[in-house]
Amino acid sequence: MQLFVNDLTVMDFSYLCSERGMVGESWIVDVVLDGALNEESMIQDFSKVKKNLKRLIDDYVDHKLLVPADYTKCTIKRDVDDRVEVVFETQNKGTIALFCPDDAYAFVYATSVTMASVGEYLKEIIATHLPDNVEGIHLHLRTETISTPFYHYTHGLKKHDGNCQRIAHGHRSKIDIYKNGQRSEACEAYWATRWQDIYIASEDDSVAADELTMTFDVPGSGYSAYAYEASQGWFEIVMPSACIEVIASDSTVECLAQYIYDQQRVMFPEDNFCVVAYEGVGKGAIVGAENR
Repeated sequence: MQLFVNDLTVMDFSYLCSERGMVGESWIVDVVLDGALNEESMIQDFSKVKKNLKRLIDDYVDHKLLVPADYTKCTIKRDVDDRVEVVFETQNKGTIALFCPDDAYAFVYATSVTMASVGEYLKEIIATHLPDNVEGIHLHLRTETISTPFYHYTHGLKKHDGNCQRIAHGHRSKIDIYKNGQRSEACEAYWATRWQDIYIASEDDSVAADELTMTFDVPGSGYSAYAYEASQGWFEIVMPSACIEVIASDSTVECLAQYIYDQQRVMFPEDNFCVVAYEGVGKGAIVGAENR
């Protein structure tokens, strides 16, 4: 017999890709359990499935940077304080380097991060936490179906008191822009292109290469470094400048919605706008609602 739970949770994370660089993602998780009925005539109580499996997925993947540990051009170094330096060389987008607490990463032992490799990673973790009557688990990872433009972004929120403070986690997000009361797919497509696989950095977090504690030798021109202290520890990231958009504010979805709105007003000063910016699936912020 099988028990299923659709839309168990949404995993918001980023991963390192040899072709695309750093990619922000949002994957929806469906789960099916194989097993025999227990003394309550259930495979497992729905409330326990939702609570326990969601907690495991949140702990091991959500708001982390997924690193394909078997990729040949990925170097992983751990120091005595349980901080980890990752240096990842892409095929044509330069090198990405990070130095963060261990909890900021999920190391997937595969040559690339895919739904299949992440599914196997999660199945191995979850299998050790299932009751005896559950004989197997099937995970279905999928993206939200979006028929309009969307982008992938990565960021970190140093002021956040939870896992959003990790310097490299991200989202796959749609964007709705209304221009003079009408949906503007041209404006939406512009941002989808501008923020395709982008890292969004706050200018206050910019540091010089000699201020970093990582051992990675920053190539120099063409690269930018960012670092900050948060409650979970010290975070550092170095990336090609071409893959970064720097903003003056924090990168909360509220600030991103305001940033897009302000940029639209600069580009089209005679027009009115409403920006509906999403952070992953089904949540976000609205600026200029009166023009929607």
